[in-house]
Amino acid sequence: MENTGSGSFLRNRRFESFLDTKSGPNVSETQKLSSKEVTDQSLEKVDAFVDDEHDDGWIPTLISCVRIVTCFLAMMVTAFIWAIIMVLLLPWPYHRIRQGNIYGHVTGRLLMWILGNPIKIEGTEYSKERAIYISNHASPIDIFLIMWLTPTGTVGIAKKEIIWYPLFGQLYVLANHLRIDRSNPSTSIKSMREAIQAVKKHGLSLVIFPEGTRSKNGRLLPFKKGFVHLALQSGLPIVPIVLTGTHLAWRKGSLRVRPAPISVKYLPPIRTNGWTVEKIDDYIKMVHDMYVENLLEKTEHIR
Repeated sequence: MENTGSGSFLRNRRFESFLDTKSGPNVSETQKLSSKEVTDQSLEKVDAFVDDEHDDGWIPTLISCVRIVTCFLAMMVTAFIWAIIMVLLLPWPYHRIRQGNIYGHVTGRLLMWILGNPIKIEGTEYSKERAIYISNHASPIDIFLIMWLTPTGTVGIAKKEIIWYPLFGQLYVLANHLRIDRSNPSTSIKSMREAIQAVKKHGLSLVIFPEGTRSKNGRLLPFKKGFVHLALQSGLPIVPIVLTGTHLAWRKGSLRVRPAPISVKYLPPIRTNGWTVEKIDDYIKMVHDMYVENLLEKTEHIR
């Protein structure tokens, strides 16, 4: 399942040349660095390369603005259609979850097509499993990809402020996805319990960003404990989704979309039915280290 886009081969060769280890630290120096530090250095190199590769001229900026406006208009149309469906399904909350997933599949794929970034997707054999799907988060594009690529029957968990996001936030609430008040621990725990009850009763999956917020610079933030608590209470496996290149394609707070290549990789499910509360911090570190390792690999071999 792959969308390579025109000119991606030339970009690949230039990225690989730019990230050649001969131009970076020698082996002994690299061994002294932690994997996180190496990942950050690689990301900084890629950031600098993309900035140089796609300079902000007025023509690329104009094309970018047209794409963003087109995305917004497309979201308006699809949100209006599915809002009508959701209203008709108000008495059946868990049918609304599934309809919300269908909306996400259609709209997410459409928006990514409009943006035009070359996308490579790996590990799709793990994308249909009933599980807790987690993903790193550094760009608005991450939302589009998760909408598109999580299976039908998946309920999302997001901060309560999502309701103020134009169009998307209101439809998120109509689709019966869950919101958490992070300023109130007791309310947050209650929302988590509601999620577990819904998952068990209706055979749902979950999707959550374990960092809890969007990274400003693409660097991986510390993971919060919520996804591990969900796994302990539900017994569901965890399927990590590693997104690479999205923060280069559309930076936080920017109106400039760049044609940077994007990689989506599903990792094999992590079985959690033997996990215990006493080792929560160990599980978080294990999963976080998986992301660091895969992000390092992808920044060195961007396709």
